[in-house]
Amino acid sequence: MIELNKVFLAGRLTQDPELRYIPSGVAVSTLRMAVNTTFFPRDGEKKEEVLYIDVIVWRKQAEAAVQYLHKGSPVFVEGRLQSRRWETQDGQKRTSIEVQADRVQYMEWAGEKSRPQEGAGSQQASPDQNDDIPF
Repeated sequence: MIELNKVFLAGRLTQDPELRYIPSGVAVSTLRMAVNTTFFPRDGEKKEEVLYIDVIVWRKQAEAAVQYLHKGSPVFVEGRLQSRRWETQDGQKRTSIEVQADRVQYMEWAGEKSRPQEGAGSQQASPDQNDDIPF
């Protein structure tokens, strides 16, 4: 059986990217994305659904995201799904699914005149780039 964990998303940022550094000094940024989906259920009436997704970006891509992306920026993300588990202060166990980005690219959507600033665009993670990810 072939196993594949690959995600492609196109959407908009719902807030400015957050940048932080893990103890080893590696930059990590969280992008919060909204992805719209249109579908037609059995009743035939058009429905729209918005998914809110956290995207984790590492190293130079993380620093570039904070520099060039902002709330409302259209982005394309390529990556993989990862679950994260933690326990709240009151002892409740929680799980979330997020995307570990391999590539983040600024997009220009039809009818928009916005363009990325100089230096923005696509950056791709190298295969060994996630060696010191703490989970």
